[in-house]
Amino acid sequence: MTSSSRRRGEIPLLLAMVYRAMTDELHEHLRTEGREPLRPAHGYTFRLLTERADVTAVDLADHLGVTKQAASKIATELETWGYLERRPHPTDGRARVLALTAKGADYVRHADELWAQLEDRWAAQIGTDRLDQLHHDLRAYVSASGGRAALRPVW
Repeated sequence: MTSSSRRRGEIPLLLAMVYRAMTDELHEHLRTEGREPLRPAHGYTFRLLTERADVTAVDLADHLGVTKQAASKIATELETWGYLERRPHPTDGRARVLALTAKGADYVRHADELWAQLEDRWAAQIGTDRLDQLHHDLRAYVSASGGRAALRPVW
């Protein structure tokens, strides 16, 4: 498709559609493995917990753009499934810090491998060079966004 046949304003929609298709494939693969019914909110929680060691339920709620009660429910689900644990906060005796368990860290590594397999399939469709260029271009856009492109849901 040439740039003259590209419909202006369609790229954000296509990016959202690709993300949805890849996420649905990832979740279907996890379902066939017999994994718990994880949702995208769980994935965003995993990513936040891999980046920070001081996350509370309030921080999680802010990150996900949900109420503290909803964030606590997500954390409880992950805790029940063995992916997350609550630890004493190092400076606030009333707060608890959310942390991935070994099972949670293993899950993140497994999910990363599944994402990589989806990327490999895309590279097989369009070519490694084109996918590498797309990666470069998307990183450039994220970098130029001035920090507005945090990995979080856009409910």
